Amino acid sequence: MTDTSDKRPQREDYARSGVDIKQQRERLVAPSIKRKLPNPANLARRRALLRWAKWLLPATALLLLAAIAIWPEMEHLISASQTTIRALSKVKIESGNLIGATYRGVDEHNRPFTITADTVHQATDSRLDLSHPIADILTQGGEWLMVRSEKGVYMQHAQILDLTGEVTLYRDDGLMMHTPVADIDVRTSIVASDSWVRAEGPFGVLDAQGFVLSQHDGITQFRGPGRLILNDDRHSDAAAGKKAS
Repeated sequence: MTDTSDKRPQREDYARSGVDIKQQRERLVAPSIKRKLPNPANLARRRALLRWAKWLLPATALLLLAAIAIWPEMEHLISASQTTIRALSKVKIESGNLIGATYRGVDEHNRPFTITADTVHQATDSRLDLSHPIADILTQGGEWLMVRSEKGVYMQHAQILDLTGEVTLYRDDGLMMHTPVADIDVRTSIVASDSWVRAEGPFGVLDAQGFVLSQHDGITQFRGPGRLILNDDRHSDAAAGKKAS
């Protein structure tokens, strides 16, 4: 008699009951998650955040663009500040005196001038005692005038510089003047002296008892008695012509 039973191999892990299969399927099925509907307060908060974001993001972008645009100017200002700090670091204050001082300004005709000194002592609120002062003044025609001496007194409010001790005046057209004292009205660019003066230049040599030099008017006046020695231009021209021939 033939045996009709199933001879295929059987695995124990496949031999599951219906109850086990049902439980496994229930575990595999993901539970449905129900989302809660937002309440009116949450909706209002979200609308406020969106409204702020609409303004905040463009404003941030504009600030970034403005920072990129003005950065070169800020870098220039920072560099200028560093230069000023380095210049100030060279200025020393010792015993109430300022060493290495420079004063810059403009006169009534808006022309710049500069006054420098080795040392400056603040005598009063408006008086400065200077050691080895040098005044640089720009003339109306764009020429340069320099006056220096051993000592000086600068009255700040009146803008008057009194110079004493081997005063030397030099102008870039070749004029050089020597006098023991001189007064400079920085506001009007007028230099004057009541003492003797020797002027040397392309014209020759002049000795006088005083002078007034107005840079704005382009006038120089000397007070006599005096002595004038002119250069012989005709003789110089003839000598130059003979040398050239």
